[in-house]
Amino acid sequence: MARFINTKRAVSELEELIRNAGEKLYLVSPYLKLSKDFKELLAYRNSKNKVTTVIFGKQELKPDELNFLQGLRFIVLYYHEDLHAKCYANDDKMIITSLNLYEFSMANNKEMGVLIDRNDPADKKTFDDAMDEVKFIIDNSKPHELIAEKINGSERVREQSAHQKAADKPAAAPTKQSATGYCIRTGVEIPFNIEKPFCYEAYKSWRQFENGDYPEKYCHFSGEPSNGETCFNKPILTKNWKKAQQLHGC
Repeated sequence: MARFINTKRAVSELEELIRNAGEKLYLVSPYLKLSKDFKELLAYRNSKNKVTTVIFGKQELKPDELNFLQGLRFIVLYYHEDLHAKCYANDDKMIITSLNLYEFSMANNKEMGVLIDRNDPADKKTFDDAMDEVKFIIDNSKPHELIAEKINGSERVREQSAHQKAADKPAAAPTKQSATGYCIRTGVEIPFNIEKPFCYEAYKSWRQFENGDYPEKYCHFSGEPSNGETCFNKPILTKNWKKAQQLHGC
């Protein structure tokens, strides 16, 4: 049965949840500003080649925090501007709480929440229902990357979604020589390969569910918006298929 947890217990249980996470770990929090302890936990998980999915709604990152996140190969970031929920889950445990993934909140605020155990029959439906909502939020969020830029000799953090980055420059049809393709989820340029139509970060996200028919956003051949008409099993728009065959022999 779900258990009540206060601030101190929530922080302790969250540390254990991350430390003991198996193949899946979801961190849902509007704020993304990590304490030293949580950085160490995520770095350790990353060293084990385990994917961590982070969904956030606001960003307050210093350059050193930016560098830390960019150095984690197995972290996937999503941004949802309306996110207010705070939920942390692995394969077996989930914490739904007022606690943000934010150092100040953990150290200074009075928080409360509940701990849910999927292995407890009384909690299983609640866990599954909440996880369905987490996945729904992911499906309606934007894959996100964080980049640094220098202004007047000083470095500051600028945020930009992969979708926005792709939109900054027009897509051009690839040629045999360039063999350029486009990630069907983010629109970024990648090598043309109909068997691998995702960029690495998008693939890490997709493989959590591995739904070959899940609607994607872009055409792997042209990079143009597909309005959900492409997917892993059909990465090229029908109107472009003949030209793709002529250029790439697919």
